[in-house]
Amino acid sequence: MTPIVYILVLIALLLVYFIIAFNKLVKSRNIKREAWSGIDVQLKQRHELVPNLVNLVKGYARHEMKLLEEITITRSSAMGAKMMSDRGGKEGFLGTQLSQLMVVVENYPDLKADKNFLDFQKKLSDIENTLQHARRYYNGSVRDLNNLIEAFPSNIVASISGFKEAEFFQLDDPRERIVPEIDLH
Repeated sequence: MTPIVYILVLIALLLVYFIIAFNKLVKSRNIKREAWSGIDVQLKQRHELVPNLVNLVKGYARHEMKLLEEITITRSSAMGAKMMSDRGGKEGFLGTQLSQLMVVVENYPDLKADKNFLDFQKKLSDIENTLQHARRYYNGSVRDLNNLIEAFPSNIVASISGFKEAEFFQLDDPRERIVPEIDLH
């Protein structure tokens, strides 16, 4: 074989590798987007539940208004957050506040026994569990994408194609790592 044939075969192999690596990067980015969508759906459900839960508790716990107002403000702030790092912190703080609300409810036996409140507790518990799984799935997809972007030789394809590392959904404040305790008794 002549040197030109070797060069053409090498170019063809590099082109095939580039295409395969590019497609892996695109697939990984789309999986990450789909994973974020799963988190977003759960956060939206939690955000929709919060105002009704706050209104129900208001009827029973009039002197807990400060906490209820803070929860409403945090919910609005979390819904408006655009950056992943900012949103993760605000959502984590909202979870902490909801946990505090469940502790406050312990002081109100009539509220704990209210059918609507028990339904809200169950929904919130389900949402928090699903959200925890969605966060894990999202962070796994971010890890896989970032591995492709950082590892050689796919990092060359990523750099040429403009792929950027994704942010993990993480909580900055250790108090935010506490899963809200929801007593269904």
